Amino acid sequence: MPSPRSPDLDRLEVFRSTVEVMLTDGVLTREEKRLAIRLATALKLKEEQPAQAYAAVENGDPLPEGEPIDHDEQREAYGKVAAVALLNASLSRDEFRVLEHLREVMGITPEEHADFLGQAEELARLRLSDPKAIERVRETITDLSTIVFSRRDRA
Repeated sequence: MPSPRSPDLDRLEVFRSTVEVMLTDGVLTREEKRLAIRLATALKLKEEQPAQAYAAVENGDPLPEGEPIDHDEQREAYGKVAAVALLNASLSRDEFRVLEHLREVMGITPEEHADFLGQAEELARLRLSDPKAIERVRETITDLSTIVFSRRDRA
């Protein structure tokens, strides 16, 4: 059954809100920076926009309106960010929070999320020849599914 089409979102606002989640603990980790760079690319932000979003979070600077991102582009962006996070082979709590935030903002269904995890696992299989590395990615995917679905069930 196809998922309901999510409404268009503001690309820059999606990025800003994700940076806000990343900075919840006051620290932007190396893994979060990697995800932020991938997200900015996946959202097709202009060169100056990531810095504008960061300044909006840090200093309360006003944020100009960004371009809309439609349903299909949201799913493409989520898939790219999820793949980068999962290929790390060990997701941090911060990375889990980022993926959970994007899932919520973009209206990613559990079925879509599972599809993205499967695609990331296949990508890992193609990129990683070490069976132990593939197993770590598989364990991470299982952990991510458990955490995301348990939080969703509690909501």
